[in-house]
Amino acid sequence: MNSTATTALAPGAIVTVGRAGLTDGDVVAVARFDARIGLDPAALDEVRATRAIIDALATDPVGHYGISTGFGALATTFIDAERRGQLQQSLIRSHAAGSGPEVEREVVRALMLLRLSTLMTGRTGVRVRTAHAYADLLNAGITPVVREFGSLGCSGDLAPLAHCALAVMGEGDVRDATGTLVPASDALRAAGLEPVLLAEKEGLALINGTDGMLGMLVLALHDLRMLLQTADVSAAMSVEALLGTDAVFAADLHAMRPQIGQSESAANLRALLSGSAITASHAGPECTAIQDAYSLRCSPQVHGAARDTADHAARVAERELQSAIDNPVVTADGRVESNGNFHGAPIGYVLDFLAIAAADVASMSERRTDRHLDVARNRGLPPFLAHEVGVDSGLMIAQYTAAGIVSELKRLAMPASVDSIPSSAMQEDHVSMGWAAARKLRRSLDGLARVLGIEVLTAARSLDLRAPLRPAPATAAALAAVRTVAAGPGPDRYLSPEIEAVAGLVRSGAIRDVAAAVTKGLK
Repeated sequence: MNSTATTALAPGAIVTVGRAGLTDGDVVAVARFDARIGLDPAALDEVRATRAIIDALATDPVGHYGISTGFGALATTFIDAERRGQLQQSLIRSHAAGSGPEVEREVVRALMLLRLSTLMTGRTGVRVRTAHAYADLLNAGITPVVREFGSLGCSGDLAPLAHCALAVMGEGDVRDATGTLVPASDALRAAGLEPVLLAEKEGLALINGTDGMLGMLVLALHDLRMLLQTADVSAAMSVEALLGTDAVFAADLHAMRPQIGQSESAANLRALLSGSAITASHAGPECTAIQDAYSLRCSPQVHGAARDTADHAARVAERELQSAIDNPVVTADGRVESNGNFHGAPIGYVLDFLAIAAADVASMSERRTDRHLDVARNRGLPPFLAHEVGVDSGLMIAQYTAAGIVSELKRLAMPASVDSIPSSAMQEDHVSMGWAAARKLRRSLDGLARVLGIEVLTAARSLDLRAPLRPAPATAAALAAVRTVAAGPGPDRYLSPEIEAVAGLVRSGAIRDVAAAVTKGLK
């Protein structure tokens, strides 16, 4: 989605990477806002000590996986000492086999940071110099070119991480700090950096991780939380403009069903609708509307379920951010052991779950948009909110656009993690497809932002048409923000730029922020 919504970083912000792992805020700060990286000296001491264990095993005449043997299905092939440097370089070159469009800069920076975090746990056996090389590349703003396809989400995000390791070796292509495509060797030279010649075990340590899918999960959660608050804003605008009731959002009603997210969403709706002259205009006993449609009345239940899903995903991400993902790993007592912690199932499942939630929130938003346009259901507004009915089509086709996006989101909600394609001569016979789940979630969140933008644009026009009745202060602030990029009711005009502009306000967090400024925050 590549949202810009976040708390502003302090000038010169530094994220320290050490054995304690990272927070989600650390990942967003480095990936999206170029916070600089520092390496914890105590963690570097542990990296140095672990490397000594690898160096000792390298002299053992008995083969050790990743140190003196081949990889995957070739794990039983012993490699002579003089060929092991070539083994590591060959591993990276062969695994840098991605295809397709370039992956977004923020995703590449996130996966590099997360790989560095694992290196700094002291469980991988890399040299201190190699850890520094990753920090240096990030601090120089150099971004390896990573391709869309290449990870099965097991044995790590192999191809994406290999493209990053290739850049550290001074090979392949990168984007420099200005975004210019250049050979990695030229970018390193311009930044005053030296290529790294990988030693035993380092090739594996640089590619055996869930860092790509985890990085995309963290970024997606950051964006989704903002979008769910925005969905509360758009729902409040629709409830108000469609002459719905706010009585169904009462705290005691939601306390009867103690779902955390539902109560939070309902609290937001109460705050957003507080002081609405429109809602007050039909709140008396003369109101003939007994129950609003589900898309209005049940907004907290759906938005809340999505919040609870995001909370579950955040707990999975938090644990993963504290993990050391590599194979083999160096244990605390000095053993070098193979393991399966690189399997992306925990992350893949929640990525898929979030895509389901995003699709459902968007589906409900589109249904609210449709109600604004239907003269049989919009309680006195003109058909399609048109200026001159019959001559103008109003926002008719904006709803088509929202419906088309929602249909796409339903397809994207099909889980990727239920698929598996065996690889590496059946050694890797079950894979997570977590990378694919993460890629489609990013598209899902972009679609959700657009659908919410169309609802906000539509509800804003409906609120204008309710004049002289005035909306609540919070929804009025959202309406005013829309009017900075899109004109109010009037004859038909070129609509696409307005849809894009309002979707941009949603994506940036601006719609959420102006409403939250009035309510003194949103849950």
